[in-house]
Amino acid sequence: MCKWLSLLLLLAVPPVFASTALQQMERFITDMQSLQASFEQSVLDPQQRQATRSQGVFYMQRPGQFRWDYSEPDKQQIIADGRQIWLIDPELEQASVQTQSTALRGTPAMFLIGGDPVEQHFEVIDIGDSQGFAWVELIPRDKESQFVRVLLAFQGNLLQRMEMTDTFDQITRFQFYDIEQNPTFKPGFFVYTRPEYFDLYQH
Repeated sequence: MCKWLSLLLLLAVPPVFASTALQQMERFITDMQSLQASFEQSVLDPQQRQATRSQGVFYMQRPGQFRWDYSEPDKQQIIADGRQIWLIDPELEQASVQTQSTALRGTPAMFLIGGDPVEQHFEVIDIGDSQGFAWVELIPRDKESQFVRVLLAFQGNLLQRMEMTDTFDQITRFQFYDIEQNPTFKPGFFVYTRPEYFDLYQH
């Protein structure tokens, strides 16, 4: 479950800035009401050695809903339905649930799906262009946040990469591809119904 907590992360809505990177972040959020993208995730230990690698598909719908469907190395899910976040492991036949406001406190994910001004919770720094991307750095203002910094890379007004460093100096990196803005999802797509035989853990 710990590795899932590092996912609860993403970006926010800033005001208009002159900077290219900040403008791209603003346009990405402003133009987006829903999103679907494939992703590759790598977790690096404090010595920059790759500890885990996984991939799957990410879905998001404003307000308040997202879903991570992992396909490799194991089939797992994270589903936020607007009130609660479910962490689901079909192989172990177990699910964990906690309130969304608690789980997302101090993380960029709450802004992606909720729309609060980014400056309310982060110091926003334009760190310029590198590797063909425009980069923004977010420094959490909440001293109890599990992250110390979040890096966002944009290209063509789309979020292409994200890197998060937690308080233990562990780095979680995401690369997004096959990005589709504003797809339509079927009713109930972000709703999870736990099978009765699944073990339930509440936080």
